[in-house]
Amino acid sequence: MKKYILTCLALATVCGASARKPRTARTQESAAREAATRDSLRCAAETLLRQVDSLETALLCARAAATETTAQREPAAPAIDPEQAAADSIASVRERLRPTRIRSTFDTHELTVLDTLATDNDAVQVILYSNNSWRYAINREVMRDESIFEKYWDTTTLFPYREVDMSAMPSSVVIELLDSVTSYHCPYQGSVHPRGKYGPRRRRQHQGIDLPLKTGDPIYATFSGRVRISEYNRGGYGNLVIIRHDNGLETYYGHLSERKVEPNQWVEAGQIIGLGGSTGRSTGPHLHFETRYYGQSFDPERLIDFRSGELCRDMFLLKKSYFSIHSKAGQDFEDEIANEEQDKKEDAEKAAMRYHKIRSGDTLGAIARRYGTTVNNICRLNGIKSTTVLRIGRTLRVR
Repeated sequence: MKKYILTCLALATVCGASARKPRTARTQESAAREAATRDSLRCAAETLLRQVDSLETALLCARAAATETTAQREPAAPAIDPEQAAADSIASVRERLRPTRIRSTFDTHELTVLDTLATDNDAVQVILYSNNSWRYAINREVMRDESIFEKYWDTTTLFPYREVDMSAMPSSVVIELLDSVTSYHCPYQGSVHPRGKYGPRRRRQHQGIDLPLKTGDPIYATFSGRVRISEYNRGGYGNLVIIRHDNGLETYYGHLSERKVEPNQWVEAGQIIGLGGSTGRSTGPHLHFETRYYGQSFDPERLIDFRSGELCRDMFLLKKSYFSIHSKAGQDFEDEIANEEQDKKEDAEKAAMRYHKIRSGDTLGAIARRYGTTVNNICRLNGIKSTTVLRIGRTLRVR
């Protein structure tokens, strides 16, 4: 129909073009009648076109409505395959559980907060610092997790988890250490070799790790969280700070010379919470650092490489087998002192060790006289006999 009307319009246009040609035989009256007829045809054609357009629009709407009705009657096909979605989620978790290297966030000490900006998420803010840096932070007034920061919350009791039934805990728990709005900072910044390792040491139990430092060195919050304990502990920790983090973990910072935070205070990763020292039962300046989950301690080196100061992963699979059997008892600092003294004795012995590289003409007797020792002692230290043939280039321990 539309093509037919368009043809009429074309004919009317042709008639108009013909009428404009000069014809001397045509009278003015006949020309006027033709013009009126031409205008009438054009108006009629345009009216029909508008009606056709309206009919086509109505037809399209009717078809769309019919399609929608049919879709409502028939069950819609799932947009995502549940099994594939589950497989993708598992693959994503496995990828995040793999070891990685995450450096400490920048130190916010002595930096001025220039402004705090809101985001599309009311629980997330952007903090601008005076060194032209910025970072995301959780708006603690909006984001309050009662299950983490209210249950078993005690600002005076070191171990408030006595009613927790750990037998009901699954064999492993996924702990998210970092996400898009949280940060990490090594508790003591610097390449250090931990002295006191976690776990049994010479039949003694050590609940944390000891990081050598100088008195007054800054100690940082490892993750963001809320301070549960900030006090002088007479059980051996000395000045102690305990922070509970958003993921449920707690970190302990012992032997501090000074505490710079108060109970119930919110802190961000990288914020200085105290200064290193040797308070409590300690034989020298160091940070006693612990990681616990519902009061159960596990090796902090599973999370942090203290030699580089880097976090080992952003998601951690905490297995029940990682917990110490002595976790609930707290740290026995009598054992720690004994361990430290034994460490110092072994360090002194290592420093006193002497070695000799055998050259042509050397004998065990000559070597013993040179270093003021005996042949029997050299043989004992090296597991050899007095009749053993000395090979040139071999190294012998002589002390």
